[in-house]
Parts: sequence; C-alpha cells; structure tokens
Amino acid sequence: MAVPLVIMSSGALKQWLSMTAFLLVACALLASEPAASVPSGKLADRIGEGSVVLRRRADTGMAGLFRRRATPAGPQRTGEAVSEPAARDTRHRGVSWVAGGEVSASDFEPLAGANVNWIVQTPFGWQRGHDATELKLVTDGRIFWGERDDGLGETARLARGKGIRTLLKPHIWLSGAKGKWRSDIEMGSEEDWAEWFASYRTFILHYARLAEEIGADALCVGTELRATVQHRPDAWRRLIAEVRQVYSGKLTYAANWYREFEEVPFWDALDYIGIQGYFPLAASTGATVESLVAGWRPHLDAIRAVQGKFDKPVLFTEIGYRAIPEAAIKPWEWPERGSAKAIPGGEQAQARAYRAFFETFWEQEWFAGAYFWKWFPGAGGRHDGPVGYTPQGRTAERVMAEWYGRRPRARVGG
Repeated sequence: MAVPLVIMSSGALKQWLSMTAFLLVACALLASEPAASVPSGKLADRIGEGSVVLRRRADTGMAGLFRRRATPAGPQRTGEAVSEPAARDTRHRGVSWVAGGEVSASDFEPLAGANVNWIVQTPFGWQRGHDATELKLVTDGRIFWGERDDGLGETARLARGKGIRTLLKPHIWLSGAKGKWRSDIEMGSEEDWAEWFASYRTFILHYARLAEEIGADALCVGTELRATVQHRPDAWRRLIAEVRQVYSGKLTYAANWYREFEEVPFWDALDYIGIQGYFPLAASTGATVESLVAGWRPHLDAIRAVQGKFDKPVLFTEIGYRAIPEAAIKPWEWPERGSAKAIPGGEQAQARAYRAFFETFWEQEWFAGAYFWKWFPGAGGRHDGPVGYTPQGRTAERVMAEWYGRRPRARVGG
C-alpha cells in the first residue's frame, strides 16, 4: 500500500511543531500537578463524568493556561450528596483563618509548617434582631478586606499556592439581639418566614457562586441556625438543592454542639456532618489528658449515633480552647475584653485539651477533620491576647502540628 507524501511549507511545519509542543507541555502539566491543587478563574470544561476540571486562567497567560481540580471535583450538580470511598486520607487539617487587611504568600508559611492543609474563611451577613426578616449582604466597602469578595478570592489563591484548601463558611452577625444568638433566629408568621428565607437564599447563593468562582473546595450552607432548622427543614432542603446547581464542591452545615447537631434532619443531603465542637469536658481545673478523654466519651457516643444514622463523615467545622486553666470546662466562653495577663497553667491546659481531642477522634474512620479557632495571618502569634483561643506560639500549636503530621491507621473518607 502506497503512503502519500505530504509536503509542508516551512511556515506550516513550524506551526505544526509549535502546536505539538504546546500539547505535550499541557499534558505534562496535567500529569504532574498534585491532586490537592485547586483551580482559580471562571471558565471550566468538564472531561468525563466529573473526573477532571480544566480551568482557563486569563490572568496568567500561556504558562498557567491549564490547571487541574482535585478528583472528584464534588457532587455533579444532581442535587444529591455524593459519597466518597474511604480510599485515602482526605482529612481537613484545618484552622479558622482570621480576616483582616491584605495578606501575602508569606502569611501562609507558618500554616504549612504546622501541617495545616485547609483554612476556613468566614464572610458575614448582617441582621438586626433575631426576628428581623432582612439579612444584609455586604461584599465590599466598610468591612475587612479579608471578608470582601476580592479578599476571599485572593486569600484562597494564596493559600492554594501553599497547598492549602479553603472551606467558605458564611456566618450571620446578629446585632441588637437583646441576649439572643443566631441559633434563636425565628419569625412570627408564615409571611415573615418566607421573607427571611428569600433574604437568606440571596445571601448563601451569592457565596455559593463565589465559592465556585474562586475554586473553594467546600462550602458551609449555614452556621448555628437551630430554630430555622427546627421550624423549616423543608426550606433548607430546597436551598441545599439550589446551592448544588451553582456550586460543585462539598457541602456541610455547621450545627452547634448543644442541642442541635443531633436534631438536624437533612444531613443526608450534605457531604459532611458539621459540628461546632465546644463540648464541656471537665468540671474543674487540673484535668489530665486521660480524664479529658473520658470527658469526651458521652459526646463521642452521641456523635457516633448521628454518624451511624446518616453514614456521613463528621467534620468539626469549629473547635477551640482558650489558654486558661479552665480551658475544657466551658470552651465556648469568650475572654473578657482587656484580658492582658497570661494565667499560670493556662497554656498547658489548652495543650492538654488539644491532645485529648486528637486522642479521641484521630483514629475514628468517619472523622473528616477539624478547624481550630483561631489563626491570625503571619508569624506574630498571640494576636487575641495571652488568654485567647489561638494556638499560635503556644504548646497547643506543637500538639496540633504533631497530630496533623500523622497519617491515621484507619482508612479515612470524606
């Protein structure tokens, strides 16, 4: 059989060679980029059934033309949660990132040194009163740079450059509440409920679209909104389904440790059971690690019961301990303003509470990870005062880094 000879002009030959070289480079980039990387940019093409997402980055030129999202990218917009086999350790080794002024790549270096691979970013919606129907969405202007849309995106991009993923976790800031908390948000009529959920829908869908745009790997659809969950569970299910239409990553809801996480009826519609984990572990100061582990047992039983019912991994969307001797007695109590002096034994008590947490949960195969409250940008350390929550510069940071550096014996999913 004769093979035809194709003769190219020198210009055509150069063009063909250039295109071949480009395709080889693109393939090499896709093959070499770590699966933990997260894309940025707005345009995406899906290849196959949710396996690889290629993103075109208009701001980086030819060198950054293709990037790969972690596989799988998340639920495939079916409105249903996608379970992930426990084939590898995918735990969130996280901290709650404190928003402020502009940050740089160097601000994330201490996180990498502490084996952190996820951060929570927390923008706010603003509501006046627990029975107000309007939730105000503020995305720029007189709020911290780190809470603005552009600040959230830039922070996620810089974190990604250090191999750190982002959970976007919008909160409601309740003002004029007269002793009420966001868990008490409740309306007095059907009309008011409809108005409040319409306002919340605008709020959370904005952040769902933003999460998709900035390449956030997970999104929290709500935080500590117990009364709304109790009274309007069907409205939450509809909202979760809408979120999945615009966001392709993993979803959770952050339920309070006290009389909420056991009562959430829609865990089946999400990817993680999320818990704000400020459980009391001791009745007096001086508790040992062993006694704190014992203090976890009734709470562990309750968590296991919910996990077993819904068969979802459990993610501590927030947990923390102050550097005070009473660290494990009432972990939810905030320090008073002006607490300027360290208390003897406080740093050690905080570290023991950290260690008891890890000893209790690290080898649970359904444990998806945790986010410790809180972490300030940079290497300066104790920005919330000598009796605050941050582990930075304290023994608790070393405990956290030690455990975050371990690979659990159990095969972990989520």
